[in-house]
Amino acid sequence: MALSKATFLTQLKTIAQPHRHIRIRQPSSLFPRFLSFASPEEAAAERRRRKRQIRIEPPLSALNRNNQQQSPNPNPKSQSPPYYLNPSNPKFPEHASALTGNRLNLHNHILTLIRQNDLDEAALYTRHSIYSNCRPTIFTINAVLYALLRQSRYSDLLSLHRFITQAGVVPNVITHNLIFQTYLDCRKPDTALEHFKQFINDAPVNPSPTTFRIVVKGLIDNNKVDRAMDIKDQMDAKGYATDPLVYHYLMLGYARNSDGDAVLRLYEDLKGKLGGVVEDGVVLGSLMKGYFLKGMENEAMECYQEVFVEGKKMSDIAYSSVLDALAKNGKFDESLKLFDRMIKEHNPPAKLVVNLGSFNVMVDGYCAEGRFKEAIQVFRSMGEYRCRPDTLSFNNLIEQLCNNGMILEAEEVYGEMEGKGVNPDEYTYGLLMDTCFKESRPDDAAGYFRKMVESGLRPNLAVYSRLVDGLVKVGKIDDAKSFFDLMVKKLKMDVASYQFMMKVLSEAGRLDDVLQIVDMLLDDNGVEFDEEFQEFVKAELRKEGREEDLAKLMEEKDRLKAEAKAKEAEAAEAAKKRIGSGFLLTSKLFGNKETESESTVATPAESSESTIATPTVSELAEADGSDEGEAKNDRASEQLTG
Repeated sequence: MALSKATFLTQLKTIAQPHRHIRIRQPSSLFPRFLSFASPEEAAAERRRRKRQIRIEPPLSALNRNNQQQSPNPNPKSQSPPYYLNPSNPKFPEHASALTGNRLNLHNHILTLIRQNDLDEAALYTRHSIYSNCRPTIFTINAVLYALLRQSRYSDLLSLHRFITQAGVVPNVITHNLIFQTYLDCRKPDTALEHFKQFINDAPVNPSPTTFRIVVKGLIDNNKVDRAMDIKDQMDAKGYATDPLVYHYLMLGYARNSDGDAVLRLYEDLKGKLGGVVEDGVVLGSLMKGYFLKGMENEAMECYQEVFVEGKKMSDIAYSSVLDALAKNGKFDESLKLFDRMIKEHNPPAKLVVNLGSFNVMVDGYCAEGRFKEAIQVFRSMGEYRCRPDTLSFNNLIEQLCNNGMILEAEEVYGEMEGKGVNPDEYTYGLLMDTCFKESRPDDAAGYFRKMVESGLRPNLAVYSRLVDGLVKVGKIDDAKSFFDLMVKKLKMDVASYQFMMKVLSEAGRLDDVLQIVDMLLDDNGVEFDEEFQEFVKAELRKEGREEDLAKLMEEKDRLKAEAKAKEAEAAEAAKKRIGSGFLLTSKLFGNKETESESTVATPAESSESTIATPTVSELAEADGSDEGEAKNDRASEQLTG
């Protein structure tokens, strides 16, 4: 028997309503155990459940909302939806549980590309996957960003970050940390602080202690000690635990500024906040530097003895800091003994004692002692202890070798960069270029500059100026002119760069090339060709009696510009007539009465423009051949003339 629609809906509502006279009592085993658990496994499962709940429902402080209690709404139907269901509120970054299935396979594939050092393909694959059915997680994107940061490919990193931001991928705290690190490494601390301020005020996640460490260390590296102290005070105001590593960076910054008193004050502050005992040895190295600055060598060596105290927490950063304090204050023999001990105790991944900084300190120490072969040997032994040199480490050793006239050894170290998957930067090529000029090898210097340009790097104006100046000094004017023509489109040349090249060409009797550069300048090349600049060019041309050539060139350029403007005006007028003709034709064919009435009523100010449309109306009437068209033409003529 078929039921009507109304009867079916009534029965459905009755079934959906719970029966109040039936009480379903849940088994006692389903009740949560508030006081104890049957087994440790059950307790661990409960802890995991609570942790998952905390991750899914973050605290209100992470939402940047006021912790004010709202009065309960008696009407449940008018209550606002939960925070995570409101599309106007910011979204939260994905949880690690999203990294499953095909998204995990994608993650592993991109990690394989990173391990193969194919970062271009990894970044491109990530971009293509953003709008596919298998969208990469923020953890996959962070892996690519970190790989780009490790190879100092800052422009590619920022480009990928901008792309994922526009695609709506919500960054997590690691993503923000990578961006802070990028701007700080690029010597843009103000930009990094702007992003940090925006992150603190607007981000739906809280900063981690690593965030403050990155920002403080980056500001110290950029010689912004006062700003770093502000970040430390902000960290204290937000209730974060006292971090000895942050104090280490601050003490190190004051030590670089030769302010030993500030170093000791910071240590006393840290000691007071930790109850009078500093168990973390990460501050020992910077504290030793403060004692050395104050001339308190005995206190510094007593502090060094704490390294060997049982129970002292010594990380790889702590050991490297002590090693640096010894090597740079006349205690290189002690640093050698400590380094040998560190090498013996190093047992990754269980115990990390040496790191990249440790090897850099020893390389600097050997070079300061004039023991360059041992420095190169220590540098090459990094891989045996799972330490991978970066571009800064290579630049450090190459600079030490170049400054001591060891260009062949420096080039040999430079040749090892590609094999270790490290890309040279502008500073690397600049060091080799300058050293080649000192060693009377101008062709090799020009070759290094050309490699830098061909590899996609962007040399600054100072490096270009050194190149051109070096080529001119050895009489290679043609090579200097070719590099000028190459870089004038890539660099924002200043007036001094133009005048230098003009002076060189003028002294070589190549005034035609000088006028060619002037012709390029007159094409609005970003540099104003003012009267002072013109007088400079006239003075050079006057040496061979060709001062009038400049005036002729400028007149010719003015004439060509005037002709070009006239042609543009004619083209615009012709286009305007074509548009007007097509508009009236469309109005006639489709019977646009409103447009027709507007075209027949013209104000005196519009009469000059309306006369352009009069021939079109006539042509339209003749083409139509009807009495109505002639009548409309007569009325339009009367309105326009009368």
